[in-house]
Amino acid sequence: MSFNAARRFGAAALMAALGLVGVAHAAGDFPNKPIRLVIPFPAGGGTDTIGRIIGKGLQEAWGQNVIVDNVAGAGGQIGGSQVARAAPDGYTAMIGITSLIQQPPLYKNLPYDVFKDFQPVSIVAYSSDLVLVPSTSPFNSVDDIIKAAKERPGALSAGSYGAGTSSHLHVELFKLNNDVDVIHVPYKGAAPAMVDVMGGQLDVAFVDVTSAGPHLKSGKVKVLAVTGGSRVSIAPDAPTLKELGQPGYDANGWFALLLPANTPKPILDKYSQEVMRIVKSPEMTERLTALSLRPGGTTPEEMQEAMVRDGKGWASIVERANVKID
Repeated sequence: MSFNAARRFGAAALMAALGLVGVAHAAGDFPNKPIRLVIPFPAGGGTDTIGRIIGKGLQEAWGQNVIVDNVAGAGGQIGGSQVARAAPDGYTAMIGITSLIQQPPLYKNLPYDVFKDFQPVSIVAYSSDLVLVPSTSPFNSVDDIIKAAKERPGALSAGSYGAGTSSHLHVELFKLNNDVDVIHVPYKGAAPAMVDVMGGQLDVAFVDVTSAGPHLKSGKVKVLAVTGGSRVSIAPDAPTLKELGQPGYDANGWFALLLPANTPKPILDKYSQEVMRIVKSPEMTERLTALSLRPGGTTPEEMQEAMVRDGKGWASIVERANVKID
């Protein structure tokens, strides 16, 4: 090796070593300034509530302010794009929901690549949709709905809490699984869908457990089934759709913490360990139970695996049902 080549090699090795030292120092010193926690939805909802609990826990553990920033709009895309473009230094994080992995097959011009621009940290909580009918409905089982839909094609209405949401895709999957024609009625949120299913204006509705929970004791709705991998405590007698032989309903909805891609692993690990501690805390357990949610606490690797697996499942429904949003 020539003298100049040796000098260049030595300089490169020194720079690499300094880079590693810099990353280690940054992680050891992290955080040394306030953290911005982006909630890509309006204040007051379930995502906001969970984000504020996580933010409070991180602030207390690390002794640095965690500023919750509600950046709503475009179904979470505005807030998500800000996080995707942020410096991967741990000082910008985001609370995301299932819609993040449902977006790629639904929207042609997403401002980010869901699977390349974000670093999963942990799934904080799991949710499900309930299959609801009015209390006055003649339907007492999912089979009753299927039978009626086959006898009267295009006559039954099925409400969701919005076009392109889990609820909408659950309706489409129901149509595909059972080869039935029902009219999808998308609402702007779960609250108006609940009002109409309780009032008898809808034959059936898929509504998230958090929104439906407070109304289950009203005597105005019946719960016939639940999506996801397990039954829910708020309606323990309602079988999962999987139990009823309906394929494709295994995936739960979720709330999760994410960072920009390429965040140094020491910082990622610090987040992961702290979030798992917070999720297991009595305060979080109490708040999640009040929202009818199931605690999570996955590792980054487990969350990445769930995102890829469930993303393929949602994409399959979108493709088979030819759902178009944008």
